[in-house]
Amino acid sequence: MSEEKTVKTVWRVDVADEAATLALARDIATLLQKGDTLTLAGDLGAGKTTFARAIIRALMKDPAVEAPSPTFTLMQVYESDTARIVHADFYRIDSGAELTGLGWEEEADDAIVLIEWAERAPEVLPADRLDIRLSFTDGENPEARRLTISGHGAFASRLNAFKALREVLRRSGWSDATRHFLMGDASSRAYETLEKPDGARAILMISPPRPDGPPIRYGKPYSAIARLAENVKPFVAIADGLRAQGLSSPEIYGADYDAGLLVVEDLGREGVIDENGPIPERYLEAAAALAHLHAQKLPDTLPVEGAGSYQIPPYDMDALLIETDLLHDWYAPHVKATVPSGARANFANLWRSALVDIAATPPTWTLRDYHSPNLIWLPEREGVRKIGMIDFQDCVLGHPAYDMASLGQDARVTVPDDLELKLLAHYARLRRASDESFDMAGFASAYMVLAAQRATKVLGIFARLNQRDGKPHYLAHLPRIEAYLRKCLRHPALAELKSWYEANLPGLFDKE
Repeated sequence: MSEEKTVKTVWRVDVADEAATLALARDIATLLQKGDTLTLAGDLGAGKTTFARAIIRALMKDPAVEAPSPTFTLMQVYESDTARIVHADFYRIDSGAELTGLGWEEEADDAIVLIEWAERAPEVLPADRLDIRLSFTDGENPEARRLTISGHGAFASRLNAFKALREVLRRSGWSDATRHFLMGDASSRAYETLEKPDGARAILMISPPRPDGPPIRYGKPYSAIARLAENVKPFVAIADGLRAQGLSSPEIYGADYDAGLLVVEDLGREGVIDENGPIPERYLEAAAALAHLHAQKLPDTLPVEGAGSYQIPPYDMDALLIETDLLHDWYAPHVKATVPSGARANFANLWRSALVDIAATPPTWTLRDYHSPNLIWLPEREGVRKIGMIDFQDCVLGHPAYDMASLGQDARVTVPDDLELKLLAHYARLRRASDESFDMAGFASAYMVLAAQRATKVLGIFARLNQRDGKPHYLAHLPRIEAYLRKCLRHPALAELKSWYEANLPGLFDKE
């Protein structure tokens, strides 16, 4: 295959001075990981060694590392916290054969490799790599350079993502910000903090489009049936929609929908819990925020700046039922239980019967993960705007009791029974104040059914996070969720389902 055909991505960047060149090198360093190869080409004096030195210093997290040119030593080796770094210069060799007796393969194996004059030994270069050529561009400005950055093989998609990130930061006015990893969550999303030199802060949300999984029912993957967001467009739509309803959600500063990148307002780190668990007044305000939202006449289609519109999907029976199937697929194996096919079919029928009236109720926005990790306390704001909401991209049109169940039976922290009752009473008072026909008895029954459905789903999700994704810390929450489920199953509307759980998952009740 020709060299031209192997280049998947080419990016040209013009920089005006050495400071800008070094800044780009430091950015490139964030792209590199163990096992990567980067080549540097250009005329003598173009700045190959200077560029490599900046990368090494960034990877070593030490701006004082000398990193001399390896022209005479052929290679210099550095040990960083995350990887070995090999800086090589092939100027004095005629072919890759000369590297054989120098321990090249051993040093380069599983390292981050930076090579100047790599064209003198192309046979040792991996197919997946990053090539950078530095060129002079302005005779009157000796520091100006054009960098032609080429991603080969698997590096092409990584370079595309890197380009998209730099561009969204530039467009949104955050290109000068320092980036720090903040967190990842139970999904494929990751978050970074952005901090400008003047102290202004924002959040970078990295959420690449969700690839379709295998079809499991009706020719559709799980995510489509469960109505999960496939890209960042729903996040933008719901964030703007919540603010339009007088609630607090992050303002969107910049977006790249294709790459799954958002720059959003940083609402802070102050939550609704402390070392003792839920902070009652903050949970009550969170319930009030839901009551405020549910009292509004809400649209089912929302505008999305730069991307048309977004239609909120329904939380229909198929979505509700496929979530309960996670119990069979992941939680049952976790507790060493086997559910026969006949019992699975009966389980689906029992849940369908329990949910049929709920699914037919006039819907509202159901944010779906309305619990402590996703609620920020904003004491400087007024009323329901004190509650900042940050995770709602999977919003659906569903029963208003669902989000109250997420709050009142928080999967990450135990909500005492008395606080749960206070939350329900507070919500009911506020709903009645805006709608005298609000049916608290019907709401309470739906609350218990949906809380049981959610607990069933979350047991499966947390077991899956352990078994499939290697995240065992979620298992610490299982006893709490099991206790919530047992409590819900005592409700008369769930009597038949309680019998099913007792017969097929008896260990669940041994823990009472």
